[in-house]
Amino acid sequence: MAVDDELLNRVTWKIPNALALVGSRSGDERNGMTTSWITQLSMEPVLIGIGVDNSAVTHRLISEGGSFTVNLWDADDTRVFVKFSKPAEYADGSLNGRAVHEESTGAPVFDEAIAWMDCEVRHTLDLGTHTLFVGEVVAAGIRDDEARSASMSDTRMKYGGVKRHG
Repeated sequence: MAVDDELLNRVTWKIPNALALVGSRSGDERNGMTTSWITQLSMEPVLIGIGVDNSAVTHRLISEGGSFTVNLWDADDTRVFVKFSKPAEYADGSLNGRAVHEESTGAPVFDEAIAWMDCEVRHTLDLGTHTLFVGEVVAAGIRDDEARSASMSDTRMKYGGVKRHG
């Protein structure tokens, strides 16, 4: 018995998901992308997994560059995520006007992030529409230890369920 697409969407949208910006880089090309598919996968070594659409610019940059950053954002400032739902513009040390810097891997770290992790890719797994990139945390930082990290429930955004056609 097949599960109705609308029901699948409504159910999967109830999964509590963090909301963050993923930074990626290959050569001189950089990008920032909103993501909600993030999880820790191991403690030794500390591995972070992110799901990235196979057609996204970020997918290509992570595949070529071998690294990514996860930038956690203050739950009180979620408007930033809308600006990173399409490929970002890099100019003068910023992506879409948000200042970035480099740490260990060279992938962009957002200065405004309340916390960040810089990850070197250790595994990739093609899962259909998305690839799971598994990165080992090689650098990390916290700018605001008191702020609560944003989650999908802090916005009206929805991502997941079945692939939309059309």
